[in-house]
Amino acid sequence: MMSTASPTPRRLLWLLAALLGLAWPLLAHALLPRYGAWPLLIAVTALAWWRLPTGKRRWGWGLVALLGLLWLTGGAELGLRLWPVLINLALLALFAHGRRYPPSPIERLARRQEPALPPHAVRYVRGVTTVWCVFFALNAAMALVTALYADLALWSLYNGMIVYALMALLFAGEWCVRQRVKRRNDPTRMA
Repeated sequence: MMSTASPTPRRLLWLLAALLGLAWPLLAHALLPRYGAWPLLIAVTALAWWRLPTGKRRWGWGLVALLGLLWLTGGAELGLRLWPVLINLALLALFAHGRRYPPSPIERLARRQEPALPPHAVRYVRGVTTVWCVFFALNAAMALVTALYADLALWSLYNGMIVYALMALLFAGEWCVRQRVKRRNDPTRMA
């Protein structure tokens, strides 16, 4: 008899934290006028620290140092707005590291479906990793521009909606290209 295990409370908390992270710009837009920047900045910092992998939790002290710097400079709202910049730079670092020292996160995902990736597929995922690196670099730059120069509504619109539409387009475009690459390299396909 198969058992359908219900999600554990810890998994539900991780899912909730991920959803809060994705919705951060929209939440900040809605809650900032009511609660001010400091409670939100402390909450997002605590959430980020909690989400760090167990072996990397010491990096949370860097977040506390950033909070201290923002407190000294009076830049709590700017700290809230810079959050998407930090996330994009962290993702850029993760993907660039995987590009330089394989396997990349994309290759690890691909190997879950096909453990023995052929050489053309490894080259392909390496190219996809490069595309995501460029995306994260450009998005970090746009997030920085909106944090520094845009009003809260435009910052929220870009970082909370437009960027997700751009990511969806990139995912869809990559999926289409991947299907073409698979067909072109299919050994059972007649020439």
